[in-house]
Amino acid sequence: MPNLIQTSTDGLVRTLRLNRPDKRNALNAELVTALKNDLDAAEEDASLRAIVLTGAGSAFSAGADLSSLRAMREAGPTANQKDSRHLAELFRRIYQSSIPVIAKVNGHAIGGGCGLASVCDFAYVSEGARLGFSEVRIGFVPAIVMVFLRRKLGETQTRNLLLRGRLVDASRAAEMGLVTRVVSEDELDEAVGNLAHELARETSGSAVALTKQMLARVPGMGLDEALDYAVQMNAFARGTDDCQAGIEAFLNDEDPPWKQEAQG
Repeated sequence: MPNLIQTSTDGLVRTLRLNRPDKRNALNAELVTALKNDLDAAEEDASLRAIVLTGAGSAFSAGADLSSLRAMREAGPTANQKDSRHLAELFRRIYQSSIPVIAKVNGHAIGGGCGLASVCDFAYVSEGARLGFSEVRIGFVPAIVMVFLRRKLGETQTRNLLLRGRLVDASRAAEMGLVTRVVSEDELDEAVGNLAHELARETSGSAVALTKQMLARVPGMGLDEALDYAVQMNAFARGTDDCQAGIEAFLNDEDPPWKQEAQG
């Protein structure tokens, strides 16, 4: 049986490729487990500074496959809740990863597959791709992704996507803020590679991790709580090794240590 996730590493960047091309990389419990395990391994690798998530074949991910839909229809409440929590944990893991995650959307991203792309920090999309959440058209609810999408897009665009269940082309997805950038199919690899290596070379790993932590927590806070949290994080960041070294390098007109390491 082939690996459900193909992994490759280029210096400071790890690529995770969904490897069910015959099923258009549709999500099932086994694929979700494999992806969670590989994300955990990447988090534990101190040498990595960026993760790229993409799909094998012509699609990024077509959501749930037919066997998963049949199983969902036949399962009881406890089994369905367990399966739902499994997917929710994957989305949370990507969203809260201390390493920036880039979705390289090489083809259609539908349902859970679109959710997978939307919880990444960046999503670069091939111009021929279509994206969206068609759940309501089969009587289902896009419940888990709604939690993240509401934060990402706001209520108006989230309602427009989820209540109509229509797919949108890549350009429209970018206009809505669902994805970061649209590029031609021929330029996708280069564009994502440039972004991944920019993150790896130019940014502090600890500063990015703390910034991601704040981005995840601040939307659930009131104004006073958020400002108090921001003051604490600001003060904490000043004492980190990266901030101390970064300021020293700036004052001396030198490259910070993380950039020197990337070049060396």
